[in-house]
Amino acid sequence: VQLVESGGGSSQSGGSLRLSCEASGYTYDSHCMAWFRQAPGKEREGVASVDFDGSPYYADSVKGRFTISKDNAKNSLYLEMNSLKPEDTAMYYCAASSRSCLHPDKVFEYWGQGTQVTVS
Repeated sequence: VQLVESGGGSSQSGGSLRLSCEASGYTYDSHCMAWFRQAPGKEREGVASVDFDGSPYYADSVKGRFTISKDNAKNSLYLEMNSLKPEDTAMYYCAASSRSCLHPDKVFEYWGQGTQVTVS
């Protein structure tokens, strides 16, 4: 499975950006797909994830501002980011797991190379 992110860029506080992640290769076993982010000097953190049945999960820091969605026909994952804040500045990564988002032994086997989001 190959994951390629796009849609990052710069925004002012309060603005919006939409990230996309296109998956290619053998995608059948991608049950949980997610967005992570990592800011300079900080640990990588989960932002949002969506399960095989479409159930979304969000970090508290983005709940109500970000929306995760997927289009299985296009093998694509999206992250709509609204009301952006400077603390949302980070490299954003798309990731996929062969297990459910709620599986206790879930690991994300597949990762994209990231797309930069900068909010000022």
